Amino acid sequence: MNDPHTPSADVAIAGIDEVSTRLADGTWTSVHLVQTLQERIRAVDVGGPAVGSVLAMAADAAEVAAQRDDERRSGHVRGPLHGIPVMVKDNIEAVGLPATAGSLALAGRDVAGDAPLVARLREAGAVIIASTNLSEWANFRSPHSTSGWSGVGGLTGNPWALDRSAGGSSSGSGAAVAAGLAPVAIGTETNGSITCPAALNGVVGLKPTVGAVSARQVVPISGSQDVPGPLARSVTDVALVAEVLTGRADLVTALTPEAAASVRVGVAGMWLSGHTGTDAIFAAAVDLLTPAVAGVLSVDVPPNDAQVHADQATVLVCEMRSDLDAYLAARPGAGVRSVADVVAFNRAHADAELAHFGQEYLEAAVASAGRADEEYGAARQRNVEFARDRCLGPAYEMVDVLIAPAYQPAWKSDLVHGDQVAGGGAICTPPAILGWPILTVPMGVVDGLPVGLSITGPAGSEGTLLAVGRALERALGLVGTDALMPAWRSPIRG
Repeated sequence: MNDPHTPSADVAIAGIDEVSTRLADGTWTSVHLVQTLQERIRAVDVGGPAVGSVLAMAADAAEVAAQRDDERRSGHVRGPLHGIPVMVKDNIEAVGLPATAGSLALAGRDVAGDAPLVARLREAGAVIIASTNLSEWANFRSPHSTSGWSGVGGLTGNPWALDRSAGGSSSGSGAAVAAGLAPVAIGTETNGSITCPAALNGVVGLKPTVGAVSARQVVPISGSQDVPGPLARSVTDVALVAEVLTGRADLVTALTPEAAASVRVGVAGMWLSGHTGTDAIFAAAVDLLTPAVAGVLSVDVPPNDAQVHADQATVLVCEMRSDLDAYLAARPGAGVRSVADVVAFNRAHADAELAHFGQEYLEAAVASAGRADEEYGAARQRNVEFARDRCLGPAYEMVDVLIAPAYQPAWKSDLVHGDQVAGGGAICTPPAILGWPILTVPMGVVDGLPVGLSITGPAGSEGTLLAVGRALERALGLVGTDALMPAWRSPIRG
């Protein structure tokens, strides 16, 4: 591995277990970790390759790290993340960080305090070191957007090749973990926003069941679909952080060969990516996974047709009007108080905010009546009937989980034409509609770029997804190596 900042390379590749072990035996301190990662961020994210994944640094990170070290020396360990550096997506409120959702309309605006999920992280001992860049307004501003770009943070590059997309909308969270800037970052997903960055950056990402992790004090799109979740470099690390976020105590213990051996896995052929190299690696991964599970079946699922996507857009537009209006009205400090205010702000600051693409979704939200809109209820009902009654419900009568390739390899970032996604993402939509969980795990590299395999199941099935994901990791033999660390082969963005 040709790491761009060799003084921090050992910290960059370390997972939570190794970090915790070194903190416990005194080899490292939390202050050392935080200061080393801050140096790495300055060298790799700001200078050097200039990944652009970090939107803001927490000014008190070293001070909090020193407190964690003092607590450890006195025999007080708060929890499984004691002294561990963690980043949060910049649509999540955390004291000392801006929580702008990438929009200049929220720059400088006060936060109410720590979001409940951030409070849980701190209670478990985590040191919040930074917030990550994102696709502005969690990538629900325009159908012609470029993933990874925001007015506040600019464009995040993919550490594997900086001219390629880091995915969206949790772009910075995925890229930061892949670049070794933190062992863990928190993202959010409405439809694909953890799944895509996990796949494109070669990390593990879990979108939990909606409601399993509090979305309070997270800048919203949709109450029916939004959920925060962790990204890390192994299934074990993701499971541990998910336990902290959800309060569940059964996710790490689910990571046994015996747990995976009882799971019936369905391969959804309709959800293949259509990208030859990605689908070939997926087929090989399925072959490796098969001996570790109870059985692998081919399962027919209906396509996500134009009506499904149109109805989901209607739902998200209407819920954004209601949910974002309520959030902005309640957030302290001066500034925008409604989606209409955001639209007006962007028009007034068009050189900065509308230089690359428009705000069609925001404008549609303003034109809607929110959840009271006459089109909302019918669109939501059609979406749920498709996802539950025609797609996932029948499938789960035969199998416990469904798997498919997540996305094709990362496409080139294009601020002129927007995202040019030729394949993948189909597995995200039906679970997104129902608020059901998805786990994405790296499955290999195509033409020098990582690709991921996604696993989805019914509400509350996170333990089963994690067991299958860990079985795949074992079968691929990737954990504990640098096989899925970026090659840093593109120092200049094309």
